[in-house]
Amino acid sequence: MLNRHILWVALFLGLIANAQVCPDILYPADGATNVPLDATIDWETVDGVPSYNITLGTTPGGNDILTSQFASGSAYTPPLGLPANTTIYVTITLFFFNQPNVTCPSYSFTTEPLTSIPNCTQTANPPDMATDVNPNTNISWNHVYGAEGYLISLGNTPGGTELLNNFDVGSTLTYNPPEGLLPSESTIYVTITPYNSLGSAMGCAYQQFSTKAESEIPDCTSIIYPQNGETNVPLSPLLEWYAVPDATGYIVTIGTTPTETDILDGAIFYTNTTPVVNFEPNKTFFITIVPFNDAGQAEGCTQTSFTTILGCGPYLDFDTGEYVIINPEIDFPDSFSSCQNEGPLQISSTDEAEGYRWYQIDEFDDETLISSTNEVTITENGLYRYEAYNTVSQNGNTIECPSYKIFEVVSSEMATIENIIAQPTVSSLRLTVIASGIGSYEYAIDNIDGPYSDNNVFDNVEPGSHTIYVRDKNGCGIAQKEFTQDLTVEGFPKFFTPNGDNINDYWQFIQPKKSEPVVLKSIRIFDRYGNFLKQIFQNSLGWDGNFRGRPLPAGDYWFVAIDDSDREIKGHFTLKR
Repeated sequence: MLNRHILWVALFLGLIANAQVCPDILYPADGATNVPLDATIDWETVDGVPSYNITLGTTPGGNDILTSQFASGSAYTPPLGLPANTTIYVTITLFFFNQPNVTCPSYSFTTEPLTSIPNCTQTANPPDMATDVNPNTNISWNHVYGAEGYLISLGNTPGGTELLNNFDVGSTLTYNPPEGLLPSESTIYVTITPYNSLGSAMGCAYQQFSTKAESEIPDCTSIIYPQNGETNVPLSPLLEWYAVPDATGYIVTIGTTPTETDILDGAIFYTNTTPVVNFEPNKTFFITIVPFNDAGQAEGCTQTSFTTILGCGPYLDFDTGEYVIINPEIDFPDSFSSCQNEGPLQISSTDEAEGYRWYQIDEFDDETLISSTNEVTITENGLYRYEAYNTVSQNGNTIECPSYKIFEVVSSEMATIENIIAQPTVSSLRLTVIASGIGSYEYAIDNIDGPYSDNNVFDNVEPGSHTIYVRDKNGCGIAQKEFTQDLTVEGFPKFFTPNGDNINDYWQFIQPKKSEPVVLKSIRIFDRYGNFLKQIFQNSLGWDGNFRGRPLPAGDYWFVAIDDSDREIKGHFTLKR
């Protein structure tokens, strides 16, 4: 079964489409109780997964106990143990170099309660009776079962606390003395006392080491394999470099560009080799190795690079300095619309590629191949996957390098204009277009070419005749409707003629004979620009067409009347001379 988020796992000499599943948990089982505090978390491996990350928390997906850590193989033992009497949620992430990681659902188990105080521990570095130790060394010790924290004392005498007295370092297993705390060329006595909520370990013996004069930082190293600029490096090489005599260990950083650390981010190795890592094919990797010791890190170490065996890329072309990708570039939309009653949907790819495939995805996420050309005929709505690929011949084999896009096909149709609602304003109309249909629509007025807008409301529309256009965004047609509105309101004359002949010389509201009486509190009159001219009342003679004693020109004028329920009545009329 292929799900919508198909994971392409790059394998040597081919790309195999393989749906990733989360691993089965071996130990502790989901829901287990009384789990030992030193338990190793173990799970089954998943084919094609290079490595795993693990987090531990007190909530699903949480990391308050253990932040994301790389797990070598399919098991992980927390170096600080597990907290007692706690429900712990484990989250495992499938890690990939060349595609998004897959985070699996969390599962949980509950640890056993504490029953006793912890035992004593031993120092790991410097070991007991060590000599010639750098005064700037870190002091570390071994984890003790059931310990929740550690106290450390340092002295110049056996069991003494002259330098540090029962300092609580919490749950860590290391202490970095401040510079100058440990004297050089002296014997240092160390006492580590583990503790938990039931009490502290009793009778813990001291250990000792002798310091030397402060040492110098180590020199840089040189890589043995792969050599700088080497190509066709296997996907699982053993990286090796020259050992540096004064180095305690090596900090290794690997990235897919000179500035990234996306493969290894400052991993520490105490030998001059790394474990085998599954690299992505046909890609250039940049590696920096920095030796360190108690005095510090080497300075000015140079970066080298190597390129793995060929695949689909991206890989660095050393001749041009450009990154090369064999997979075709695709430009494909998220969805298509099938117009009603227009027959099957025909889709053609314009992407440049050597081959094409089209798949239909059913409700169970199963895929069915429906075309192997750059064109496809689709008769049903639903989910589909488009794939374009190029091929490359490498080591006598042909590899397909695909790019793909999941898209959806939906139905659409030309709109039906159900109604146009006109609301008069002082000098114009506000039109609201009511359209129906299963498409996605946009609106224009008086011009079939637009401009179109998603807004179905038009403001400041002049009275008169107009054409409304509603266009389906998916190309299924344009609906149109003629509309005329002259803003006539019953009871208000359409015109008057103030010419002194005593006939229709005043404009005033006339009570309609076949309706309930209308009581108006005021009537305000405006010119076509919205300028206030006159306020009249229902029982007055009306307006004579003058403003400040001067006759106004013939033309359209507007009114706003307020009735006794504070409802506004708006419209316009014509002054004729």
